[in-house]
Amino acid sequence: MASIGAVAQVELRTRIRTEELATRVKVEGGHFKSQEACQSQPGTHISVRNLFYNVPARRNFLKSNQAEMRHIIDEFQRVAIANPDIAFSLHHNDNEIFHLVAANLRQRVVAVFGQKSNKNLVPVEEETDVVKVTGYVGKPEYARKSRGDQFIFVNERYIKSNYLNHAITSAFEDLLAEGTFPFYVIFVDIDPARIDINVHPTKQEIKFDDERLVYNYLKVAVKHALGRFSVMPTIDFDQDVNFGKDHPLIQTGRHPSSISSRTGGEGQFFNRQPSGRDQFQANQLQNWEQLYKGLENYDGGDPVQGDQPITLASGVGGSKDESQESDEMVTIAPYQLHSAYIISPIKSGFLVVDQQAAHERILYERYLDMLRNQQRSIQQELFPRKVELSVADGEVLRGLLPQVNLLGFDVQEFGANTFVIHGVPSDLIAGHDEVAIIEQLLEQFRENVSFDLNNDERLAAAMARSAAIRRGRKLDQREMQELIDKLFACEMPFNSPSSRKCFVKYDLDELEKRFLT
Repeated sequence: MASIGAVAQVELRTRIRTEELATRVKVEGGHFKSQEACQSQPGTHISVRNLFYNVPARRNFLKSNQAEMRHIIDEFQRVAIANPDIAFSLHHNDNEIFHLVAANLRQRVVAVFGQKSNKNLVPVEEETDVVKVTGYVGKPEYARKSRGDQFIFVNERYIKSNYLNHAITSAFEDLLAEGTFPFYVIFVDIDPARIDINVHPTKQEIKFDDERLVYNYLKVAVKHALGRFSVMPTIDFDQDVNFGKDHPLIQTGRHPSSISSRTGGEGQFFNRQPSGRDQFQANQLQNWEQLYKGLENYDGGDPVQGDQPITLASGVGGSKDESQESDEMVTIAPYQLHSAYIISPIKSGFLVVDQQAAHERILYERYLDMLRNQQRSIQQELFPRKVELSVADGEVLRGLLPQVNLLGFDVQEFGANTFVIHGVPSDLIAGHDEVAIIEQLLEQFRENVSFDLNNDERLAAAMARSAAIRRGRKLDQREMQELIDKLFACEMPFNSPSSRKCFVKYDLDELEKRFLT
């Protein structure tokens, strides 16, 4: 409090329940201003205004209002979860963001993270002579793309510990999808003599006298909880391995006959009906045949030099007039490898294109252009869908709504932290769940909160990553060729917004050397 009082205007009002009057104390810039009796509700109320008003240089280092509000919400959640028996409220610009009544831990967790979390909570409770572990972990299907909703409290104090985070995550073993992180609120009660809290000025890092012992107890406690409530992985031996978790059918749970392709968007990727194992083998055979098709047109001349532009395959079947083809062009259609990469032959060798990274780059430049030019293309939904978010996510989306709608969405507030999706971008891939995209968009946006990027760039990158095709998605030749053409029409086709390479070039000389060594 002394530190805050030195750089802000602070007012404190406090009243004991048995007293008739409260006491009000004012401090500004580290100087005591006044102390007087006043009327107030029982309890303590602290108001902080004009932070860094007397240190303008420090104030310049504050991030955007939205980012700073997110930090405030994070800290509020930590204090509120640690003290469920105390009522809390949070107001922002005269709007009540949180109104939390005194409750038990589960009720407090649901009040903070939304009703959706209630059915996904698994209680954890283990007690030994050394440590007591209580709290909740989320079911695997409630896992997030970011680490934001993970809370560990030691003796009711929030701490940060990568070591203990690893203990909880490892307890899930093969239950989590790749790239996802479990939700948890875990309380560890331990003898204060066994810990050292003076490791960091914020007291958010502590030292255990036997960290390995706490690690093992924590891991076992979470595993026991998951086992007691039958949270076990399932194996579907009848599922075609080509339809992974990122396949549109798996994401939406729709029957093939219920999926229809969206129309009206430039660069549209068409949704294909799923095939069985026989069709998969036929497609693989066709891909191998396409690999050799047209090689008779290659004259075996000198490879293209490094400074010359890369010319891609012309598409299925080549041009009508073979004599008019460029000497640098090889008329072999691209083909897909492991439903993740696209092989595109060129005269000097071949390119291996990462389909997800390439699509992210294409979408990023398109969305960034839409945001900057304030142009959008919307496809209205026949049946609008509701999105129920946590208070924190609702506040983030509320601040981003104008930009999100510029990306081609038509999202409107419906009250509290509920939003309604009336329309989606016209070029959104059929099979993508628009509600899941909004949720992923918020997670991606939060992940990039510390990046040195403006809001438009962060939002475009987050949206591109959420809406891009995934590894495991089978593409036909038309889709592959379209993806390649649009990638090399980008201003910066080399890397995705997350700096992953979009393609790798292999020269014939390099390939030849591999056979000689």
